[in-house]
Amino acid sequence: MEHCGQLLAVCVVHTERDSGVPRTPRTAIDKRPLEGPVPVTDSGVGADYVCDVAHHGGTYKAVYAYSDEESRRWADELGRELPIGWFGENLHVRGIPTSDAVIGERWRIGDVELEVTSPRTPCATFANWAGEPQWVKRFTARGDTGVYLRVIHPGTISAGDTITRAHIPEHGVTVREVFSGTTVERLNLLVDATRPGTGSELAPSTARNIEKYLKRAGQVPPPHVLDQAAR
Repeated sequence: MEHCGQLLAVCVVHTERDSGVPRTPRTAIDKRPLEGPVPVTDSGVGADYVCDVAHHGGTYKAVYAYSDEESRRWADELGRELPIGWFGENLHVRGIPTSDAVIGERWRIGDVELEVTSPRTPCATFANWAGEPQWVKRFTARGDTGVYLRVIHPGTISAGDTITRAHIPEHGVTVREVFSGTTVERLNLLVDATRPGTGSELAPSTARNIEKYLKRAGQVPPPHVLDQAAR
């Protein structure tokens, strides 16, 4: 096991806001740090919630993490302070890959264990919150998406906890690669590593990304990818 990161803050919704998007008029993107130990359950960080349940939350998107390094790069580029929680993250972390985490890798924080599942896809709500021109396009081009995680073992976490990468799958395919579809060959490594009988599975949003890129390349996605994408 490799000790390689630190949890700088645990964030939950501070104020529910208008999203600016008629389909989902309210948003819980405004998240701010909590003091003291914070419980984490199968459904996510205690006291947090989402408004757009069709695209956020649930088993495979129970927790969202963004790195301090990525946040600072954006702050420098935008020329303004981006407070902790600005990206809507539950976990603000340092020294551990988020966008370059391997799909299926596991983190231990306190007595909690989390599994990396998928990238964040920027949306109109995020663009309205950011208030920056062409924000979705710019965020997509950068590819610093942060990472969604599912909860393997619930427990309690606190700011300042060490983050341990307890398991890193051999396929090595990262969150960024799933988001950008870097190469079909790389995605097929992940497809093979999550076939029935392997004990691993794809988050529905990750399976949908793979399905999209394989079809674009003229390949027929295998049944387990289609089944997982349809969930």
